[in-house]
Amino acid sequence: MSHPDDGPIVSAATPAAEAAGFTLRPATRDDVPTILHCIRALADYERLLHKCTATEALLRESLFGERPAAEVVLAFEGDVIAGYALWFRSYSTFLARPGVYLEDLFVFPEFRRRGLGRTLLAHLAQTAVERGYGRVEWAVLDWNVDAITFYRSLGAVLLEDWNVCRLTDDALPALAARP
Repeated sequence: MSHPDDGPIVSAATPAAEAAGFTLRPATRDDVPTILHCIRALADYERLLHKCTATEALLRESLFGERPAAEVVLAFEGDVIAGYALWFRSYSTFLARPGVYLEDLFVFPEFRRRGLGRTLLAHLAQTAVERGYGRVEWAVLDWNVDAITFYRSLGAVLLEDWNVCRLTDDALPALAARP
């Protein structure tokens, strides 16, 4: 699922993941039901399940179709899904280099506080470094104090002068229709 210029997806069998009892691996087309399960669990946690319209068919096409839009790494403890990360290639004009935008990072509650979130982010950082990317970025909900504290502990900087802007629902086609 990598971009043609990116090279192969980095092997996900990292020592940190194995030490914590987890196995990471890139998702395949056969994992679409698991990916949807993870997305719905994240949407529920974020209190946005009512906005989640993803389906297996949409994920199959957007993640594994002719032009994959994102990459997914799944984390397992044995055969049980423990968490996932979903990201896509971004671009920084200031760095004149690609980057990674982390859309989703989720660890199921029963697997939290065991290093899996850190392991997933370290895997993503390793992927970015190996591909020559300049940065990894993501958004966090302002009420998610535990996540904010965790991200800061990793060295992440919250860009407090920036706000996320989004066109969706009726606003997207309305703007597209303007002359």
